[in-house]
Amino acid sequence: MMHKTTVRYWICQILGWGGWTLLNLSFFYFFLEDVYWKAGERKTLLLSILFIQFIWYILATHALRFFLKKTGWIRFSTEKVIGLFIISVMLTGLLAYYGSKATAVATGRSLVEYEKNESLKQAISKEKALGLTGTSYYLATANNPKDSLNYSAAENIKKNTGWYRNSAGVWKYEEQHKGRFWWDIIFTFILIALWLLLYMVWHYLERNRKDEVDRLNLEKTVKDLELKTIKSHINPHFIFNSLNSIRALVDENPKRARTAITELSNILRSSLQVEKMETVPLQKELDIVKDYLALEQMRFEERLKVQFDIDEDTLGQPVPPMMLQTLVENAIKHGISKRINGGTIIIISRFTDKDFELIVQNSGNLEKKPGEGFGFKSTRDRLKFLCNGNAYFKVEEIEGTKVQSKIVMPVEY
Repeated sequence: MMHKTTVRYWICQILGWGGWTLLNLSFFYFFLEDVYWKAGERKTLLLSILFIQFIWYILATHALRFFLKKTGWIRFSTEKVIGLFIISVMLTGLLAYYGSKATAVATGRSLVEYEKNESLKQAISKEKALGLTGTSYYLATANNPKDSLNYSAAENIKKNTGWYRNSAGVWKYEEQHKGRFWWDIIFTFILIALWLLLYMVWHYLERNRKDEVDRLNLEKTVKDLELKTIKSHINPHFIFNSLNSIRALVDENPKRARTAITELSNILRSSLQVEKMETVPLQKELDIVKDYLALEQMRFEERLKVQFDIDEDTLGQPVPPMMLQTLVENAIKHGISKRINGGTIIIISRFTDKDFELIVQNSGNLEKKPGEGFGFKSTRDRLKFLCNGNAYFKVEEIEGTKVQSKIVMPVEY
């Protein structure tokens, strides 16, 4: 990941500053072709200085990036980031500007120095053309005689070339565009500011994206842990009730107890197979429930009646493992077992227009007490986690003599 980030950074550096260099070349080619684009030393120097600037912009901004990474700026307050931004732009801009200028001069590739030398040649040529070579015409500027022809000639040479002779007769240069330096500096600051702004915005976006990914991973981890916790409660809870049923049969009917043990082993084998699965086909869940009900019928005998109303098209519908068994278990525990004459459990599965419905009905009345048992709570939690809030679970009393537990979930989730 770090290698990919470094490669991407250098690609952006080269393309970004390379694009700026090409933009400069295009400007000189289309608007100053006669001055800079003709074959000769001026064109060579132009290409050289643009290349030097390209290198220095990369070096200066890379040094800035190194400094920012060391400071851990992204954790700073807004006020500190603004202050860091201003100082970084100024220092990096000065480094890029003076670094490129010094390199150009040191390597003899300074276009500014070349143009100054060319202007000096023009000044000497003008001086000669005016017949002033060897004279002290330049003293007229010191005496300031406005009507002097020598004064006018000296001012003309200075105005056109920037060069003039001082009172000692030595050639001196005065920049004709005195604001050019500041414009160059300010423009360099603007370029560095744009680079730094893009850099900071990119890293803010990357941090937000990473935080979002970390948050989603954390939610997934919590979700997985909660599902495992729910499963770890379901299996011991089921085994406990089943063993109680077998214990009740040991003395009364050993043969049936042995049969019950076989049924229990079948149920445990099936439950162990689905322990690592988030969903199972409804058919597999029904097989476990039928084994469980067969086990419970040995205890309740005629007091427990079971009816199935299963749409065959729903047998392949994925459902959370052991969830139907939990509802049936609660129906027996809170409904059938509390009635002297027992009752009936009806299991229904069907498709509606857009949803899948799984219903468990049992004889009895809804208990009026605060809170809900673990079975109902685990069912709500599992549906919430597995279906992302697109499913619901409802327990209600119907027809005055039945309790209905109804699960509604998307056909595909």
